[in-house]
Amino acid sequence: MMIPKDEIKKVLCIKPRGIGDILLSTIVLENLKASFPHSEIHYLTEEFAKRAVEKNPLVSKILTFHKNDFVLSVIKKVRKEKYDLVFDFWSNPKTAQITFFSGAKYRVGFEKRGRKYAYNYKGINGTMGKHAAEDNLVLLKTVDVPIISKNILYQTTQEEKQFAEKFFESINHQYERKLIGIIPSGGWESKRCDASKWIEICKEINKNYNIKFLILWGPGDEKDAQLILDGVDPKPIMIPETNFGQLSAFIEKCDLIIANDSGPMHTAAALGKPTLGIFGPTAPEAHRPYSDKSSYVIKSDLHCIICTKLVCPYKHECMLELPIEKVMVEIDKLIKFVT
Repeated sequence: MMIPKDEIKKVLCIKPRGIGDILLSTIVLENLKASFPHSEIHYLTEEFAKRAVEKNPLVSKILTFHKNDFVLSVIKKVRKEKYDLVFDFWSNPKTAQITFFSGAKYRVGFEKRGRKYAYNYKGINGTMGKHAAEDNLVLLKTVDVPIISKNILYQTTQEEKQFAEKFFESINHQYERKLIGIIPSGGWESKRCDASKWIEICKEINKNYNIKFLILWGPGDEKDAQLILDGVDPKPIMIPETNFGQLSAFIEKCDLIIANDSGPMHTAAALGKPTLGIFGPTAPEAHRPYSDKSSYVIKSDLHCIICTKLVCPYKHECMLELPIEKVMVEIDKLIKFVT
């Protein structure tokens, strides 16, 4: 059912976490702006993840909260804004409560058991396409918002770009070889490709291409990053400690990215970088880098593949036994995008 456009002055998009999920939800923004050109679009996210939409020119304001905040305090913050239309792209019990008590006349969310009360417009998960990004479009179709764009929107700031450039100047990096960024990050332990496999991948790429590796790491990656640095010859470049925006600027400097299923992987694809995703416990069709210039690898013949377990109950065979030949087939395809 179409919502009267002239009634909509303020729209709230709810997507609390994680950074990759929030990035993928930006697929809705150009569509919303086209349908409600005179409205403000706001986001509600957890504080740690706000950078995913913080510098987006289509987002007028970001409301934040912390995971353990009392729900009434979040509801109070939302009600104060007097939204006309709320899209709950998360639709868990907490965000359903926030949506229901938001004060918005139009409330849109996914039709999930125990949460239907919160929405007067309901969509069904997984009805738009195979990828998680396109699931967000379900709620737009529910209220007859035309889908004119499937772009994921993210950009770095000038300050973030300068941070990365100054680092390269400090090490006298000459850009004589193509730069491949490797990202050992992963929100779950089971998503993280083992350092030994990263070293094997880097060594094989070095046999075939005249490149330089850039190790892109964040909190919790220190041990793996150091093992990769010590295990690869010629020695890769390891970036300094960064915040997420600065990390994004380093990603932007690369010619190609190899990454675990993670927020930085989705960031790389959003920035237009050819990206290879390494998958094991999660489904690549739904969570692969959302880009025509990207691909993924997975050891699909394992009995336990796509287990969705946070910690591997076996020996992490999905990563340790990933055939290097399979990785190189995809690298050879993606390297063609590097000019």
